[in-house]
Amino acid sequence: MAASAGANAERGKGAVDFEDLLPVIAKKLGGEGLMRELEKGFELLMDKEKRVITLESLRRNSALLGLHDLKEDEIVSMVREGDIDGDGALNIMEFCVLMFRLSPQLMEDSCFLLQQALQHELHASTVFY
Repeated sequence: MAASAGANAERGKGAVDFEDLLPVIAKKLGGEGLMRELEKGFELLMDKEKRVITLESLRRNSALLGLHDLKEDEIVSMVREGDIDGDGALNIMEFCVLMFRLSPQLMEDSCFLLQQALQHELHASTVFY
């Protein structure tokens, strides 16, 4: 998905880069809404029997979603980059991690929110009653 959006933008088709779109979705839907949307995306791309995204399911289902511009090397690269456990497929956790990694702005926002939450917890734990 991300590779196609970036490729379209480079070709001058006016497509919005994935990296720009995910933070907008996150702000609009909130954290839980974003995770639900990522889960829906995962389910659209996954192999229904294996419950993971395989090279074959990504090839087949990305075309069904209108992402015809994905080249074979982009498909292989996406699975390879996201495949944390080395099994050649993406489970839901690996897919979500990959989507976050492909969005630097969302990663920055997540780090900032995590720091705020940690500071809040530290402050709350030092307050004596």
